[in-house]
Amino acid sequence: MATLSTNIQYLKGVGEKRARLYARLGITTIGDLLDHYPRDYIDFSHPSSITGAPYDRPCAVRAKVAAKAPEQRIRKGLSLFKILVTDGQSDLLVTFFNTKYTAAALKEEETYLFYGRVSGRIGRREMSSPLVFADDPTLSFFPVYPLTEGLSSKMIAANVRQALALTEGLDRDLLPAAIQKANGLCSRREALESIHFPSDEEALARARRRLMFEELFDLNLALGRVKRSSQKEAAAPMNPASMDNFFSLFPFELTKAQQRAIDDCLADLCRTVPMNRLLQGDVGSGKTMVAAACAYFAAQNGYQTAMMAPTEILAAQHYQTWSKLFAGTGITVGLLTGSMGAAAKRAVKEQLRNGQLSIAVGTHALLQESVSFSRLGLVITDEQHRFGVSQRMALTQKARYPHVLVMSATPIPRTLAFIIYGDLDLSILDEMPKGRRPVKTYLIDPPKRERAYGFIRKHLDAGEQAYIVCPLVEQGENSPEGLESAVEEAEHLAQKAFSGYAVGMLHGRMKAAEKEQIMADFQSGKLQLLVSTTVIEVGVDVPNATVMLIQNAERFGLSQLHQLRGRVGRGAAESFCILVSTQTDSPRLRAICKTNDGFQVAEEDLKLRGPGDFFGLRQHGLPVIKTAGLLEDMALVDKTRAAALQVLKTDPDLLLPEHAGLRERTSQMLETAGA
Repeated sequence: MATLSTNIQYLKGVGEKRARLYARLGITTIGDLLDHYPRDYIDFSHPSSITGAPYDRPCAVRAKVAAKAPEQRIRKGLSLFKILVTDGQSDLLVTFFNTKYTAAALKEEETYLFYGRVSGRIGRREMSSPLVFADDPTLSFFPVYPLTEGLSSKMIAANVRQALALTEGLDRDLLPAAIQKANGLCSRREALESIHFPSDEEALARARRRLMFEELFDLNLALGRVKRSSQKEAAAPMNPASMDNFFSLFPFELTKAQQRAIDDCLADLCRTVPMNRLLQGDVGSGKTMVAAACAYFAAQNGYQTAMMAPTEILAAQHYQTWSKLFAGTGITVGLLTGSMGAAAKRAVKEQLRNGQLSIAVGTHALLQESVSFSRLGLVITDEQHRFGVSQRMALTQKARYPHVLVMSATPIPRTLAFIIYGDLDLSILDEMPKGRRPVKTYLIDPPKRERAYGFIRKHLDAGEQAYIVCPLVEQGENSPEGLESAVEEAEHLAQKAFSGYAVGMLHGRMKAAEKEQIMADFQSGKLQLLVSTTVIEVGVDVPNATVMLIQNAERFGLSQLHQLRGRVGRGAAESFCILVSTQTDSPRLRAICKTNDGFQVAEEDLKLRGPGDFFGLRQHGLPVIKTAGLLEDMALVDKTRAAALQVLKTDPDLLLPEHAGLRERTSQMLETAGA
């Protein structure tokens, strides 16, 4: 008998060669194989008649082999094998190409199941290169797996059948029996058998529900353990301090949502355990000011703040904003990025080490071993989805259990946020500052682009500024046809549609100093039009920019389009976003034209793309959710979280004997995540 950790080569038919193919799919053990779930199923429960077979999609046909023609050699390297099959009412001509073994294995007068696309006309129907299965009355659904070249679904299915029959430990169920019963879940063995070889749709639904519950339950347990471990440690002790002077720095009134978030954070900062809070808010909702309030409060208590941003442009912008905001308060702000000169870096590091700087704003450069702080008490990461758990932890290790605030402008439906950021408390900025006007969004096809350029020119002539966003940096040999690139577009527009205007170009391959200069020129108004890639997606703030045109809009995700659109509409003037696409009937693109609410955009994105992509947002290193069809049962997300909290409440460190397996499994997850 084998175990879940037995090497895949234990199975019959899996030698070194096939094992290498399995390794490409991340499968090295029998346990990995059983966790390699089908992506789809071929439905043999209701085979079609030959006459009734649809033209527009593959289908299954049950038929008997009536006659086999001799091999036909069409040319060197190409042989045809034609077989006539019948269902008793009509005939079907089946053709195989270069597959002598498959054709030879079919016996006359034997009945088989043929799966493929039927073509031809009534009376002369044909099927090319079908999958062929023995006529097994117990075969209802056949699994179709994610594959790599050299492996077929038939091979994997055969190996999975062996594994299910030969593996010990499948009856060992780590999910507590009480939780299974309370949630009406089947056993793990039944779930594994039915996810690979379901007898019917009901069995498949039961299997999916059980496995989905288990994955989300484990993830919640793991994140709960991270959260608990952070709460064990003594935080930088802070005491209540007056914020009146801080609020007087603002020329505008904070929103109620900002005030609530600040209250949440300051309460956390005064607790005896470190703050671990996610601040989630739409583009332009004022997250940076909440972070500034926390940094001010930390400084009042004698602690330093480190703020890490994903790009040098955003880090420089935060540095400029906070330097102006805190001018004259005694709170000093420094900038540390990879492109700075060695002397400048040394100076900033020395000021951090000796406590001369209250706040360090920077990029990944803050993670360097040579960076140390005098009294680090608060760590802030902006655009949290750009960083993993290990990077966040690397920065927090610069101090003894500092408070942590992470910010994200990528809206995620609240229920999903509890899963993706389950180790964090959650504050949401769900209202916009006064004076922010919604951006009007339009979808046009390429022939209307010249009219859109005329619209942009009118706004430039009125003293405003604009962006044109392209999906590529520059055209290359392998660039898809019809896609615009920033380099060629900037050159073309400067000579044609926008000759006489100050046109700049920005993309990620430029040197940092060059990028900073371009952004400085755009922010100061020296440049009227900025042709860019998505490097401007995060955080760039130019209130005078009122129009954005996005080329090849179909190439971007909805959330990304929403982030890009957020670069305009940051001032008092009415602002516009123009999406240019050949796909003007796209439900995705039409959806973003209807709303400026990032959470509505996220909900729509979730419906259209499914939740798999949302679990990739965090880049947390935790395993991809294999059964994340969460839209089928969003209530299941809440149930798994409640079940995990129930277990952790009675056994916070999973030390009870019945929880030993759960402790081992979640520990492996956290080790993988670098946590």
